[in-house]
Amino acid sequence: MFRSRLSAITFIILCLSANSVAADSDSVDELCKKIGKKLSSVSVSECLKLNFNKPRFYSVNGLPLLEKHYFANSSKVYAPKILFIGGIHGDEYSSVSVTFKWLKTLDRYHSGSYDWHFLPLANPDGLLKKKSTRVNARDIDLNRNFQTGSQLLTAIDHWQHKTKQRPRYYPGLNPLSEPESQAIQQLIAQIKPTVIVSVHAPHGILDFDGQVQPPSRLGPLRLRQLGTYPGSLGNYGYNIKDIPVMTIELEHAGIMPKPAQISAMWMDLVRWIKIKTKSKEIVALIEQQ
Repeated sequence: MFRSRLSAITFIILCLSANSVAADSDSVDELCKKIGKKLSSVSVSECLKLNFNKPRFYSVNGLPLLEKHYFANSSKVYAPKILFIGGIHGDEYSSVSVTFKWLKTLDRYHSGSYDWHFLPLANPDGLLKKKSTRVNARDIDLNRNFQTGSQLLTAIDHWQHKTKQRPRYYPGLNPLSEPESQAIQQLIAQIKPTVIVSVHAPHGILDFDGQVQPPSRLGPLRLRQLGTYPGSLGNYGYNIKDIPVMTIELEHAGIMPKPAQISAMWMDLVRWIKIKTKSKEIVALIEQQ
């Protein structure tokens, strides 16, 4: 009798687990369909073929935040960790599209030299509104919703007194009030990335916050450091977590760069990571001996 009840319980647990996996898969598939319908440069099949990880984080409206992790080879003594974020602003279409193109490249050519963690669409609610918005479903700019250093104005004070209270930049009353910014904060804490890369548009420059020497250019984008804003990811990563943050500002929000430019930006990024982390790899090899 006891064995029979135990078997029944086990069967129920297995069924619930299977249903949960199926539901997660369905939610990712449905989001891929919505992205493909919204963006002409990202097809549904292209999104589905990336086989995103099981969702762990969700937006205000309950949409999954897509994640894809490409692990470094276990034989690597030291492997740089890159947290790569696209689409934190929903109306910057190209930031999502280009991130998907780089994901496709990595999916084919990942060498195992680096540890990559992608969040290609951090603000699905903003993107998928009928008229896409910079802000999320609660009208909060996710790139102003992070914690600020003690030496700076709070994000809400900065918004009230320095930016004319423009709705596009509203940071929310408190930092990390949004599930999307909370997800990024949790990923930073878990991964402890060597560098954070965030893709935006349409300033057409390369911005950088950090103590290491940034690249002078990525493809057609030349370095132009804008400084950090209270509540921004750049300020949070650099001033609070001591992690370099590279902000790729594409030239147009609604127009894709040319394929050659997309390729050149990627190659320059990988080359810079290799150069800037080589010394750490050498130190790790020496310490292993």
